[in-house]
Amino acid sequence: MEDSLQVQLDAFLPLRDVVFNTLRQAILTGELKPGERLMEIHLANRLGVSRTPIREAIRKLELEGLVTMIPRRGAEVAQITEKSLTDVLEVRRAVDALCVELACDRISQEELDELGEACTAFEAATKTGDVKKIAQADVALHDIIIKATGNTKLIQLVNNLSEQMYRYRFEYIKDATQHEKLVEEHKIIYESLVRKDKETACNAAKLHIDNQKQTIVNQIRLEKKKTGRP
Repeated sequence: MEDSLQVQLDAFLPLRDVVFNTLRQAILTGELKPGERLMEIHLANRLGVSRTPIREAIRKLELEGLVTMIPRRGAEVAQITEKSLTDVLEVRRAVDALCVELACDRISQEELDELGEACTAFEAATKTGDVKKIAQADVALHDIIIKATGNTKLIQLVNNLSEQMYRYRFEYIKDATQHEKLVEEHKIIYESLVRKDKETACNAAKLHIDNQKQTIVNQIRLEKKKTGRP
């Protein structure tokens, strides 16, 4: 495990929640890798806490599907599987298409300006090679579109999905060969919203997800061949 994994103390949160958030973020960003064992004593020493909040965090992470319990091995970071990927992206594909369709009607000029700036910021982030910065810029860009829908229930749904989506997005963004394609797809979505072109916006949003899915599926299959796991 890298030295960067550390508890960020928060006076407003119980220690168990801080530990949970720390481990969860480490899994979502790939700092704790799929298949990596989560040994309570090691994690407790690393984070400078007792084993109790570690145990509670692992239990919660298991409920979220981010950790699996393996007989005679204990807890380990859940593998990214084609099934889990497909389940999340099928929903996200439909929801993103709805978001851009609604945004075509409802996005303000101020939000369009923000979106244009976010596209530029994302492109700049891809040139840094910092995967966390690129992922954050990507999330910020999509958040502008989601907020522009003005639909509270839809925003809540997307936020819930985003938590699960982040892990897959991170895997995709790690592949530098896809950055140019991502920049171009964002540009098409932005220009479609400027023109209020719902059909192009919806198609671009769906393609955006389809390309992510295909790339990550290829990564999963390659990893399976390397490791020989089913």
